[in-house]
Amino acid sequence: MNFNQDRQAIVPRSVWSKSILFLLFFFFAFAKGNAQILEPVKWTAKIEKKAGNNAVLIFDGTIEKDWHMYSQFTPDGGPLALEIAFKNQKGNYELVGKAKEGKTKTAFNDVFGVNETFFEGKAHIEQEITIINPNLKTVDVDFDFQVCKEVCINSNKKFSISIPSTFKMSAVPAIVESKLDETKVAGLAIDTVKKAGDTAQKQVVKTTADAPISKDDMPAPAPSRSLWSIFFIAFISGFAALLTPCVFPMIPMTVSFFTKQSKSRAKGIRNAIFYGLSIIAIYVILGLIVTKVFGADALNALSTDVWFNLIFFIILIIFATSFLGAFEIMLPNSWANKADQQADKGGLIGILFMALALAIVSFSCTGPIVGTLLVEAASNGGIAPVVGMLGFSSALALPFMLFAMFPGWLNSLPKSGGWLNTVKVVLGFLELALAFKFLSNADLVLQLHLLEREVFIAIWIAIFAALTLYLFGKITLPHDSPLQHISVGRLYLGLLTLVFTVYLIPGLWGAPLKLISAFPPPPTYSESPFGVGGSSNATVNGDIKGMPEGAELGPHGIMVFHDYEDGLAFAKSINKPIMLDFTGYACVNCRKMENNVWSDPTVLPILKNDVVLISLYVDDKRELPKEEQFVTAAGDKIETVGDKWTDFMISKYKTNTQPLYVITDLEGKNLNNSKPTISYVSTEEYLNWLKEGISNFK
Repeated sequence: MNFNQDRQAIVPRSVWSKSILFLLFFFFAFAKGNAQILEPVKWTAKIEKKAGNNAVLIFDGTIEKDWHMYSQFTPDGGPLALEIAFKNQKGNYELVGKAKEGKTKTAFNDVFGVNETFFEGKAHIEQEITIINPNLKTVDVDFDFQVCKEVCINSNKKFSISIPSTFKMSAVPAIVESKLDETKVAGLAIDTVKKAGDTAQKQVVKTTADAPISKDDMPAPAPSRSLWSIFFIAFISGFAALLTPCVFPMIPMTVSFFTKQSKSRAKGIRNAIFYGLSIIAIYVILGLIVTKVFGADALNALSTDVWFNLIFFIILIIFATSFLGAFEIMLPNSWANKADQQADKGGLIGILFMALALAIVSFSCTGPIVGTLLVEAASNGGIAPVVGMLGFSSALALPFMLFAMFPGWLNSLPKSGGWLNTVKVVLGFLELALAFKFLSNADLVLQLHLLEREVFIAIWIAIFAALTLYLFGKITLPHDSPLQHISVGRLYLGLLTLVFTVYLIPGLWGAPLKLISAFPPPPTYSESPFGVGGSSNATVNGDIKGMPEGAELGPHGIMVFHDYEDGLAFAKSINKPIMLDFTGYACVNCRKMENNVWSDPTVLPILKNDVVLISLYVDDKRELPKEEQFVTAAGDKIETVGDKWTDFMISKYKTNTQPLYVITDLEGKNLNNSKPTISYVSTEEYLNWLKEGISNFK
């Protein structure tokens, strides 16, 4: 099959008769209507003068309704992030910082397990430059980006922005090339080149995780749900902090102070409410400081940074060790003394300082929880740290306000005792388990394979087994009280952790462990990617044993080819139809189809035994050999493997969307009459389409 075939254009000649012209016009309109070459983002670009030799490149994209385009800050391992390449930079201009983006949204992608950032409606990007060459006529920029709704499109947009003669730039000494590469282009042009070489490898590893699947692709409210989940987790953490030895005993003491010192019950309630609001304000201000210091975009970008993950792994280990009783993390006593002195002055200012004193005195218990929340919120980016602190402080403040309103409830509180330390220890074990998620992130990014899936799961089994023994009283820690017997609540909690520990064990032999799919490395990042006892030489496609040249085991153990010619040759050797799967490493709905539809018991046997699957990745950034590169009739340069399959898809099937599935015979002819191609559909529709195509194979 020739992938370099020219795309046909229908141009009526003026000498033809009117009837022929009409028929051709009708055919042309029909062909255009069915071509489905989509362009959901329309771009404009301009340059604006600033002081001296500086100027700003401004790119504005109008995104069609229901589509969304991914930002340059979407982390590796997720959907395809925007990549910006400055083509004629050397000796002509210097980048000032990184490209800045307009309004974006951030949401957790449960398929890839990352927080993706994207544009909806409009995309606005600005890049400041310093022009070095006064004779520069144009600035040439390439955008590589992905835009999705039910399907995804990987697009490239080339800009050649003219510099007006009115700019009157002066000559500037050339910047040393090494300095330019290291300090000015980091993360943009240079980073783009790096990504081009290793995107395929990184994303193959990260996108095959068996993650829980959402039924919705990318609904607009997703960011809200993400922030709500952060708020909820922080709120629960606030209640956990209440049950620590540093906070719980202060509830009756503080409430009694308000009820006894206030002249009336109403004033006592008012003071207690102000006290609670002061607690909330203190922690929310802390969240604001974190967001302000690091910046919303920086926090989101840090989530896949190696050093970020290593540092927070160490921080969480320290927090966990403190909770387990090795030492206490405390703020200086002078801070608490000064806050107490201000609190003695009375009035609303005094109450505010009482809240500050609570935050300082209880830091040895709340500090590790707050630190963990800030770490998790920082990896989400945006205003997540503020939302997290709002949820945490609301739960912390709520009992003080409620017990002040209803003092009789104090009698129902359990007495302080050793159970409070048990709460701290349980939190310590949980923080210890969470710490290894950050270490795993760093290992994945560096591809060191030191903390592969089996090792990660084994560590969690050890941690939760130790927690189970602790809850059953078989392990004691430094600050534990003598234990004559265990309470019913502690017994139930011990049984729950025991069940969870047993649940983890099959993960060592390849079980998907869907309950914790967002935490361990994906199944492919494993000593045994096919499961213990599994082999790449497993029986596939009926009686065919071994792996033919160019084949590998793909999702759910399906044999798959990634080159058309290799797959075609194998299909001819066994006389079976071909299923073409136009996909992408960063295609969300491709993963959803694989996880939800391909795994269905009625579909999977067909894909394994009745067709030869050829998956062609349109975002494969590996460069083609020079002799295989070409330019299409439309002027598009075909330089990478992904470009090749994109051109094949467009020229042959007149569409540029993924996922796209086609069943063909051995001559490349479509076997489905009703729907020659199919995309993101239900299991039932996909199954019927498969059966129709296979039944038509002769």
